[in-house]
Amino acid sequence: MDFRSRVAGCCLVIVLCFLPLHCFAERIKDIVSIQGVRSNQLVGYGLVVGLDGSGDQTNQAPFTAQSFEAMLRQFGVTVPQGTRFQLKNVAAVAVHAELPAFAKPGQTIDVTVSSVANAKSLRGGALLLTPLRGLDGKVYAVAQGNLIVGGFGAEGRDGSRVTVNVPVVGRIPGGANVERAVASSFGGDDSIILNLHTPDFTSAKRVADSINDLLGPGVAKPQDATSIVVQAPKNPAQRVDYLSLLENLQVTPGESSAKIVINSRTGTIVVGDHVRVSPVAVTHGSLTVTVNEDVQVSQPGAFGEGNSVVVPDSQVEVTEKSGPMFKFSPGPTLNDIVKAVNEVGAAPGDLMAILEALKQAGALKAEIVVI
Repeated sequence: MDFRSRVAGCCLVIVLCFLPLHCFAERIKDIVSIQGVRSNQLVGYGLVVGLDGSGDQTNQAPFTAQSFEAMLRQFGVTVPQGTRFQLKNVAAVAVHAELPAFAKPGQTIDVTVSSVANAKSLRGGALLLTPLRGLDGKVYAVAQGNLIVGGFGAEGRDGSRVTVNVPVVGRIPGGANVERAVASSFGGDDSIILNLHTPDFTSAKRVADSINDLLGPGVAKPQDATSIVVQAPKNPAQRVDYLSLLENLQVTPGESSAKIVINSRTGTIVVGDHVRVSPVAVTHGSLTVTVNEDVQVSQPGAFGEGNSVVVPDSQVEVTEKSGPMFKFSPGPTLNDIVKAVNEVGAAPGDLMAILEALKQAGALKAEIVVI
């Protein structure tokens, strides 16, 4: 049976792919991306006008006045040399957008507009025609429109100020027209490459096995922990149908390795399900040092000779809070670890110290990742 016959025949059994599977099964489209099918970032520089006195201070941002003068020259307006602009309703902005894969000329995309100088707010402003370029310097879209700004601010004459959200960043839904399509390598080859979002050898094998079970042996071959090469028709129309079939297959990804992720800035600790601890006993106490500084004055007697002297009085108090000792039995589960930590009431900082000590002692069977 040739490759096309197998593709046609699989439509008879595709209903099997939608039968209830394990609760952790996921669609292939949720765990992989297709090599060559990607978005592209665009960026541009422009001007926002129509602000209510909240624009750039041109004495501190001279490039705003230069940009405005260059725009006037394009419209045939000649500005006398040496003229100094005081533009309170104009702001220089950076415009960026993401060009989706397969975007065609005439379609629209959303853009984000951010102040690059000292404007106080972009609320009520309108972006003038701004070309958006890719990394190759070519113009792929053109943006223009009225801004939607979620934040606002108010300032009093005495210097008091209230700001809600961020008033110097706004969006224009559908504010850019696509002018150029990005060349795509979607068709032409006799195979496609699926790349896992999270590299894993087990997941790569299971994706290949799922495709081979449906289309026949040898159709999909895992290259490494990330990539799976899949035979595919060269015709673009057939390839769309083919990928629609593949991306809805159900696969149970491989379970991740044992990890503990610690965010030292926020105190967030995430413990994976496969974390294990060897038999060990742990106790942890908190040591608090309190220093109080006081100043006293020593004066001589009423008829004595001498000068008043300032005498520092320092009081140092050390308090140690003893914590109960708890014991991990052989091979405790995640529930056992959580229960033991809750019983001693360990704070996030204490728990970080306990986990680090367990790792140093060789009792923690997991990788600690600090972010």
